[in-house]
Amino acid sequence: MTIEVVPQDLMASRFAISPLIESMHAQWTLAGRYDAGVNAPWVARWRETYRRLAREHPVLRAAAAISGNKGDGNVDFIAPPPTAVNVPFEAELAAMRATPPAQAHAEIHRALARRPPVPGWVRELLLGPRVVDRIAQAYQAFWTEILSHDWPRFRAVLQRDVAQRAGRLAAYGWQAALEDLSPQVHWRRGHTIEIEMISAEKAHRLDGKGLLFLPSVFMNNIAVYLEDAWPYAMIYPARGVAVAPPVPDAGLAALIGRSRARILAELAEPATTTQLAALLGQSLGTTGGHLAALRRTGLIAGTRTGRSVLYARTSLGDALANG
Repeated sequence: MTIEVVPQDLMASRFAISPLIESMHAQWTLAGRYDAGVNAPWVARWRETYRRLAREHPVLRAAAAISGNKGDGNVDFIAPPPTAVNVPFEAELAAMRATPPAQAHAEIHRALARRPPVPGWVRELLLGPRVVDRIAQAYQAFWTEILSHDWPRFRAVLQRDVAQRAGRLAAYGWQAALEDLSPQVHWRRGHTIEIEMISAEKAHRLDGKGLLFLPSVFMNNIAVYLEDAWPYAMIYPARGVAVAPPVPDAGLAALIGRSRARILAELAEPATTTQLAALLGQSLGTTGGHLAALRRTGLIAGTRTGRSVLYARTSLGDALANG
Protein backbone atom coordinates (compact mmCIF):
# COMPACT_ATOMS: atom_id res chain seq x y z
CA MET A 1 0.00 0.00 0.00
CA THR A 2 1.18 3.54 -0.72
CA ILE A 3 0.08 6.93 0.60
CA GLU A 4 0.91 9.87 -1.63
CA VAL A 5 1.55 13.19 0.13
CA VAL A 6 1.80 16.81 -0.97
CA PRO A 7 3.68 19.65 0.82
CA GLN A 8 0.51 20.77 2.62
CA ASP A 9 0.21 17.35 4.29
CA LEU A 10 3.30 17.98 6.39
CA MET A 11 1.68 20.96 8.12
CA ALA A 12 -1.69 19.22 8.43
CA SER A 13 -0.30 16.02 9.99
CA ARG A 14 -0.37 15.62 13.76
CA PHE A 15 0.07 13.13 16.60
CA ALA A 16 -2.53 12.08 19.16
CA ILE A 17 -3.25 9.55 21.91
CA SER A 18 -6.49 7.57 21.99
CA PRO A 19 -7.54 5.83 25.23
CA LEU A 20 -10.42 4.09 23.42
CA ILE A 21 -8.24 2.73 20.62
CA GLU A 22 -5.71 1.54 23.20
CA SER A 23 -8.57 -0.13 25.11
CA MET A 24 -9.44 -2.01 21.94
CA HIS A 25 -5.80 -3.04 21.43
CA ALA A 26 -5.51 -4.11 25.07
CA GLN A 27 -8.68 -6.18 24.74
CA TRP A 28 -7.32 -7.99 21.67
CA THR A 29 -4.10 -8.71 23.59
CA LEU A 30 -5.90 -10.04 26.67
CA ALA A 31 -8.12 -12.18 24.45
CA GLY A 32 -4.98 -13.84 23.06
CA ARG A 33 -5.51 -12.57 19.53
CA TYR A 34 -2.26 -10.57 19.50
CA ASP A 35 1.13 -11.51 20.91
CA ALA A 36 1.55 -9.94 24.35
CA GLY A 37 5.32 -9.55 23.91
CA VAL A 38 6.77 -7.27 26.58
CA ASN A 39 3.26 -6.83 28.01
CA ALA A 40 3.09 -10.50 29.04
CA PRO A 41 3.33 -9.72 32.81
CA TRP A 42 0.50 -7.20 32.45
CA VAL A 43 -1.61 -9.77 30.58
CA ALA A 44 -0.99 -12.39 33.27
CA ARG A 45 -2.10 -9.94 35.96
CA TRP A 46 -5.40 -9.05 34.26
CA ARG A 47 -6.29 -12.27 32.40
CA GLU A 48 -8.83 -13.59 34.91
CA THR A 49 -10.55 -10.21 35.22
CA TYR A 50 -10.86 -10.09 31.45
CA ARG A 51 -12.30 -13.60 31.26
CA ARG A 52 -15.00 -12.57 33.73
CA LEU A 53 -15.78 -9.44 31.69
CA ALA A 54 -15.99 -11.50 28.49
CA ARG A 55 -18.58 -13.74 30.15
CA GLU A 56 -20.57 -10.73 31.37
CA HIS A 57 -20.29 -8.94 28.01
CA PRO A 58 -20.34 -11.58 25.24
CA VAL A 59 -20.14 -8.81 22.65
CA LEU A 60 -16.40 -8.63 23.49
CA ARG A 61 -16.06 -12.13 22.04
CA ALA A 62 -18.46 -11.47 19.17
CA ALA A 63 -16.53 -8.36 18.13
CA ALA A 64 -13.61 -10.57 17.10
CA ALA A 65 -15.53 -11.17 13.87
CA ILE A 66 -15.41 -7.48 12.92
CA SER A 67 -12.31 -5.96 14.54
CA GLY A 68 -8.65 -6.81 14.95
CA ASN A 69 -8.51 -8.90 11.77
CA LYS A 70 -5.52 -8.69 9.46
CA GLY A 71 -6.34 -7.17 6.12
CA ASP A 72 -10.01 -6.44 5.39
CA GLY A 73 -12.98 -7.42 7.51
CA ASN A 74 -12.91 -4.67 10.16
CA VAL A 75 -15.27 -1.90 11.21
CA ASP A 76 -14.21 1.62 12.19
CA PHE A 77 -17.07 2.81 14.39
CA ILE A 78 -15.91 0.89 17.47
CA ALA A 79 -12.87 3.15 17.95
CA PRO A 80 -12.75 6.04 15.47
CA PRO A 81 -9.60 8.19 15.30
CA PRO A 82 -9.64 11.02 17.88
CA THR A 83 -10.30 14.58 16.79
CA ALA A 84 -7.80 16.21 19.18
CA VAL A 85 -4.48 15.45 20.86
CA ASN A 86 -5.71 14.53 24.35
CA VAL A 87 -9.34 13.42 24.17
CA PRO A 88 -10.54 11.75 27.41
CA PHE A 89 -11.80 8.18 27.27
CA GLU A 90 -15.32 9.31 28.19
CA ALA A 91 -15.46 11.75 25.25
CA GLU A 92 -14.27 9.09 22.82
CA LEU A 93 -16.81 6.62 24.17
CA ALA A 94 -19.57 9.22 23.76
CA ALA A 95 -18.54 9.69 20.12
CA MET A 96 -18.74 5.95 19.58
CA ARG A 97 -22.17 5.77 21.26
CA ALA A 98 -23.39 8.45 18.84
CA THR A 99 -22.81 6.17 15.84
CA PRO A 100 -26.13 5.84 13.97
CA PRO A 101 -27.34 2.20 14.04
CA ALA A 102 -27.65 2.22 10.24
CA GLN A 103 -23.96 3.16 9.88
CA ALA A 104 -22.88 0.51 12.39
CA HIS A 105 -24.93 -2.19 10.67
CA ALA A 106 -23.60 -1.17 7.25
CA GLU A 107 -19.99 -1.48 8.50
CA ILE A 108 -20.77 -4.81 10.21
CA HIS A 109 -22.43 -6.26 7.08
CA ARG A 110 -19.42 -5.17 4.99
CA ALA A 111 -16.96 -6.70 7.47
CA LEU A 112 -18.86 -9.99 7.82
CA ALA A 113 -19.06 -10.35 4.02
CA ARG A 114 -15.23 -10.43 3.93
CA ARG A 115 -14.87 -13.00 6.72
CA PRO A 116 -15.64 -16.72 7.05
CA PRO A 117 -19.19 -17.48 8.29
CA VAL A 118 -19.74 -16.75 11.99
CA PRO A 119 -21.91 -18.61 14.54
CA GLY A 120 -25.55 -17.61 14.66
CA TRP A 121 -25.33 -16.02 18.13
CA VAL A 122 -22.48 -13.78 16.94
CA ARG A 123 -24.42 -12.60 13.89
CA GLU A 124 -27.56 -12.03 15.94
CA LEU A 125 -25.67 -10.01 18.55
CA LEU A 126 -23.76 -7.89 16.04
CA LEU A 127 -26.78 -7.11 13.87
CA GLY A 128 -29.15 -6.48 16.78
CA PRO A 129 -30.67 -3.02 17.35
CA ARG A 130 -28.54 -2.35 20.48
CA VAL A 131 -25.15 -3.40 19.15
CA VAL A 132 -23.54 0.06 19.51
CA ASP A 133 -24.79 0.45 23.08
CA ARG A 134 -23.68 -3.10 24.00
CA ILE A 135 -20.16 -2.49 22.67
CA ALA A 136 -19.98 0.86 24.47
CA GLN A 137 -21.05 -0.75 27.76
CA ALA A 138 -18.46 -3.51 27.33
CA TYR A 139 -15.61 -1.06 26.70
CA GLN A 140 -16.72 1.14 29.58
CA ALA A 141 -16.45 -1.90 31.88
CA PHE A 142 -13.10 -2.88 30.33
CA TRP A 143 -11.70 0.61 30.88
CA THR A 144 -13.03 0.94 34.44
CA GLU A 145 -12.03 -2.50 35.68
CA ILE A 146 -8.75 -3.03 33.80
CA LEU A 147 -7.02 -0.40 31.69
CA SER A 148 -7.67 2.72 33.80
CA HIS A 149 -5.49 1.31 36.60
CA ASP A 150 -2.34 1.35 34.42
CA TRP A 151 -3.30 4.15 32.04
CA PRO A 152 -1.10 6.86 33.66
CA ARG A 153 2.01 4.74 33.03
CA PHE A 154 0.97 3.78 29.49
CA ARG A 155 0.04 7.38 28.69
CA ALA A 156 3.47 8.58 29.87
CA VAL A 157 5.15 6.21 27.38
CA LEU A 158 2.84 7.41 24.59
CA GLN A 159 3.36 11.09 25.42
CA ARG A 160 7.14 10.75 25.30
CA ASP A 161 6.90 9.04 21.92
CA VAL A 162 4.64 11.78 20.56
CA ALA A 163 6.92 14.57 21.79
CA GLN A 164 9.99 12.99 20.23
CA ARG A 165 8.48 12.02 16.88
CA ALA A 166 6.33 15.13 16.40
CA GLY A 167 9.45 17.21 16.92
CA ARG A 168 11.21 15.25 14.20
CA LEU A 169 8.32 15.71 11.77
CA ALA A 170 8.13 19.46 12.36
CA ALA A 171 11.87 20.06 12.23
CA TYR A 172 13.11 17.58 9.63
CA GLY A 173 10.16 16.30 7.62
CA TRP A 174 8.68 12.95 6.69
CA GLN A 175 11.84 10.85 6.49
CA ALA A 176 13.00 11.76 10.00
CA ALA A 177 9.56 11.10 11.48
CA LEU A 178 9.08 7.77 9.73
CA GLU A 179 12.52 6.26 10.27
CA ASP A 180 12.38 3.46 12.88
CA LEU A 181 8.57 3.82 13.00
CA SER A 182 8.24 0.21 11.86
CA PRO A 183 10.00 -2.17 9.44
CA GLN A 184 6.69 -2.07 7.53
CA VAL A 185 6.93 1.66 6.75
CA HIS A 186 9.27 3.24 4.21
CA TRP A 187 9.65 6.78 2.91
CA ARG A 188 10.20 6.90 -0.83
CA ARG A 189 12.03 10.09 -1.74
CA GLY A 190 9.69 12.57 -3.29
CA HIS A 191 6.18 12.14 -2.02
CA THR A 192 5.23 8.58 -1.07
CA ILE A 193 4.85 6.61 2.18
CA GLU A 194 5.03 2.89 1.45
CA ILE A 195 3.42 0.46 3.93
CA GLU A 196 3.88 -3.30 3.76
CA MET A 197 0.43 -4.66 4.62
CA ILE A 198 -2.48 -6.53 3.09
CA SER A 199 -5.01 -4.16 1.59
CA ALA A 200 -7.62 -4.30 -1.14
CA GLU A 201 -6.84 -0.67 -2.01
CA LYS A 202 -3.19 -0.24 -2.92
CA ALA A 203 -2.87 3.55 -3.33
CA HIS A 204 -4.22 6.58 -1.44
CA ARG A 205 -3.72 10.33 -1.65
CA LEU A 206 -3.87 12.67 1.33
CA ASP A 207 -4.44 15.77 -0.82
CA GLY A 208 -3.58 18.19 1.98
CA LYS A 209 -5.70 16.51 4.68
CA GLY A 210 -2.60 15.30 6.51
CA LEU A 211 -2.12 12.11 8.47
CA LEU A 212 -2.97 11.45 12.12
CA PHE A 213 -0.29 9.38 13.89
CA LEU A 214 -1.39 7.28 16.88
CA PRO A 215 1.25 5.44 18.95
CA SER A 216 0.27 2.22 20.73
CA VAL A 217 1.82 0.31 23.64
CA PHE A 218 0.04 -2.91 22.61
CA MET A 219 0.40 -3.09 18.82
CA ASN A 220 3.62 -4.39 17.28
CA ASN A 221 2.60 -3.73 13.68
CA ILE A 222 1.05 -0.96 11.57
CA ALA A 223 -2.67 -0.33 11.14
CA VAL A 224 -4.34 2.43 9.13
CA TYR A 225 -7.70 4.20 8.92
CA LEU A 226 -8.23 5.32 5.35
CA GLU A 227 -12.01 5.74 5.21
CA ASP A 228 -13.25 9.14 4.03
CA ALA A 229 -15.67 9.29 6.99
CA TRP A 230 -12.76 9.53 9.45
CA PRO A 231 -9.45 11.40 9.64
CA TYR A 232 -6.80 9.41 7.79
CA ALA A 233 -4.73 7.80 10.55
CA MET A 234 -1.82 5.42 11.12
CA ILE A 235 -1.34 3.38 14.30
CA TYR A 236 2.24 2.39 15.05
CA PRO A 237 4.23 0.78 17.93
CA ALA A 238 5.35 3.38 20.47
CA ARG A 239 9.04 3.74 21.23
CA GLY A 240 10.22 2.62 24.65
CA VAL A 241 7.62 -0.08 25.27
CA ALA A 242 10.13 -2.88 24.81
CA VAL A 243 12.81 -1.12 26.82
CA ALA A 244 13.15 -2.10 30.48
CA PRO A 245 13.15 0.81 32.95
CA PRO A 246 16.70 2.18 33.19
CA VAL A 247 18.63 0.92 36.21
CA PRO A 248 20.75 3.70 37.72
CA ASP A 249 24.35 3.05 38.62
CA ALA A 250 24.66 1.84 42.23
CA GLY A 251 27.34 4.42 42.99
CA LEU A 252 25.21 7.24 41.59
CA ALA A 253 22.21 6.02 43.63
CA ALA A 254 24.35 6.04 46.77
CA LEU A 255 25.48 9.58 45.98
CA ILE A 256 22.18 11.31 45.15
CA GLY A 257 19.54 8.76 46.18
CA ARG A 258 17.87 5.98 44.21
CA SER A 259 14.82 7.98 43.08
CA ARG A 260 16.88 10.92 41.82
CA ALA A 261 19.30 8.56 40.09
CA ARG A 262 16.36 6.82 38.40
CA ILE A 263 14.95 10.17 37.26
CA LEU A 264 18.32 11.14 35.86
CA ALA A 265 18.46 7.82 34.00
CA GLU A 266 14.90 8.30 32.63
CA LEU A 267 15.81 11.76 31.37
CA ALA A 268 17.98 10.32 28.66
CA GLU A 269 14.82 11.42 26.82
CA PRO A 270 12.95 14.58 27.89
CA ALA A 271 9.84 14.17 30.05
CA THR A 272 7.41 16.22 32.13
CA THR A 273 6.79 15.90 35.87
CA THR A 274 3.51 14.08 35.20
CA GLN A 275 5.14 11.58 32.86
CA LEU A 276 8.00 10.87 35.27
CA ALA A 277 5.61 10.44 38.21
CA ALA A 278 3.63 7.87 36.22
CA LEU A 279 6.74 6.01 35.09
CA LEU A 280 8.17 5.89 38.64
CA GLY A 281 4.87 5.27 40.43
CA GLN A 282 5.34 8.37 42.62
CA SER A 283 3.13 11.30 43.53
CA LEU A 284 3.51 14.55 41.60
CA GLY A 285 4.75 16.29 44.74
CA THR A 286 7.47 13.71 45.39
CA THR A 287 8.64 13.74 41.79
CA GLY A 288 8.54 17.54 41.68
CA GLY A 289 10.74 17.71 44.77
CA HIS A 290 13.35 15.44 43.22
CA LEU A 291 13.28 17.45 39.98
CA ALA A 292 13.76 20.71 41.88
CA ALA A 293 16.83 19.29 43.63
CA LEU A 294 18.32 18.00 40.37
CA ARG A 295 17.64 21.34 38.70
CA ARG A 296 19.26 23.36 41.50
CA THR A 297 22.44 21.31 41.18
CA GLY A 298 22.62 21.85 37.41
CA LEU A 299 22.02 18.21 36.45
CA ILE A 300 18.80 18.91 34.53
CA ALA A 301 17.13 21.89 32.85
CA GLY A 302 13.49 22.63 32.11
CA THR A 303 11.91 24.14 29.01
CA ARG A 304 8.30 25.33 29.04
CA THR A 305 6.14 23.88 26.26
CA GLY A 306 2.58 25.18 26.52
CA ARG A 307 1.36 24.55 30.08
CA SER A 308 4.00 21.92 30.86
CA VAL A 309 7.72 21.99 31.59
CA LEU A 310 9.83 19.47 29.70
CA TYR A 311 12.91 18.34 31.63
CA ALA A 312 16.14 17.06 30.08
CA ARG A 313 19.64 16.33 31.32
CA THR A 314 22.33 18.97 31.01
CA SER A 315 25.84 18.05 29.84
CA LEU A 316 26.77 17.73 33.51
CA GLY A 317 23.81 15.41 34.07
CA ASP A 318 24.81 13.34 31.01
CA ALA A 319 28.36 13.01 32.35
CA LEU A 320 27.17 11.91 35.79
CA ALA A 321 24.54 9.50 34.45
CA ASN A 322 27.04 7.93 32.07
CA GLY A 323 29.68 7.44 34.75
